[in-house]
Amino acid sequence: MNYMTQHSRILASDFSLPTDEKLIERLSENNDALARLGAHHMVIYRALDNPHRVFTTLGVRADGPIDRVLASPTVLEWFDAAGVEEIPPLFAGEVVEKIELEGSNAEQSGIIVAAIAPVRDVAALVETVRSSLRRFISSGVRRVWVYRAIDDGHEVMILQELDTEEQAMRWLKHPDAAAEWMAGAGVGVYPPLFVGKLQRVLELQLQA
Repeated sequence: MNYMTQHSRILASDFSLPTDEKLIERLSENNDALARLGAHHMVIYRALDNPHRVFTTLGVRADGPIDRVLASPTVLEWFDAAGVEEIPPLFAGEVVEKIELEGSNAEQSGIIVAAIAPVRDVAALVETVRSSLRRFISSGVRRVWVYRAIDDGHEVMILQELDTEEQAMRWLKHPDAAAEWMAGAGVGVYPPLFVGKLQRVLELQLQA
């Protein structure tokens, strides 16, 4: 399975933990309750520059209202069980575009740059990215996945996989002009750009 998630609906959050010890164990707490809400996979990344900062995505079944998941106290209980002191906003979105770049069939690096940001026109953004793929490839970008927020047609989450940590940090400092969304991350309510490495993919199953 592609760790960037094969699922069309996703919940994502960017948060900090008071300690980086037993990261996976902490985030595995209360997963049965998440599965009961329709979540079936959790992908966990740790920031390259801050071991306390974590980015997670939850694949959610598309056959139920996602509002039920967002409104459920189970989500808050999961954050509490993990030791999250400041509950982050959740991004709830649906996939708009999955772009697999040249050479993306090679072994997955697990290095991502994640951004949640406002954009003027999602369709225009995707077209701009598609017209700039050669430059993306030369910068080490392997995949670009675009999600549009369910509650805001001008808000997106974009996951980019890069070949190496060095390329990811360089992309962060000097992104291509086509990656316009990166300028909106870290402004207002939006979290700063996240650069991290895959830690684990957890399959969420109901306990007998």
